[in-house]
Amino acid sequence: MGFIELLLLSVSLAMDAFAVSICGSMVLTPANRLAGALRFGIWFGFFQFLMPVIGYYGAISFIDYITAYDHWLAFALLAYLGINMMREATEACSIKKSYTTKEMAVLAVATSIDALAVGISLTFLNTNIWLASTMIGVVTFAIAAFGGLAGFRLGSAVGKNANIIGGLVLIAIGVKIVLEHTGIL
Repeated sequence: MGFIELLLLSVSLAMDAFAVSICGSMVLTPANRLAGALRFGIWFGFFQFLMPVIGYYGAISFIDYITAYDHWLAFALLAYLGINMMREATEACSIKKSYTTKEMAVLAVATSIDALAVGISLTFLNTNIWLASTMIGVVTFAIAAFGGLAGFRLGSAVGKNANIIGGLVLIAIGVKIVLEHTGIL
């Protein structure tokens, strides 16, 4: 997977975190806006870094058994995640005045489940997991922190559109993987 594809993957994986950061920060006061944005960025960035590593090392033990159809599995996972992201875009933004550590952990895990599945897909693509996970984590940190800072201005509509765009990018990457492995590209 090339740098541009990895960057697009990172950005699309960060869209859930971006949407949640926007929703969660809409009620932040000017005094705690920066701290809240950094909190979203750190939590979401860390879990987006961690989950692909877990998925990668969990899948590496059975890669020899499925290499004949690994590109179809990668496509199926990415398409499923993309469709799921677009479906979730229709759900309402849930706004709270503050989040406990437990709630932040749950949000971070929930927004990074797709990164776990991507980690499994990266096993089949001979991608450097540490480079990919680091890029995913850093990009998610930056995008989630931006969402946290901008949430009071952007509102929930941008968060929903971000999930739709992210979902479409994941599906496009999955299609590209299949086309490359079948010799069409």
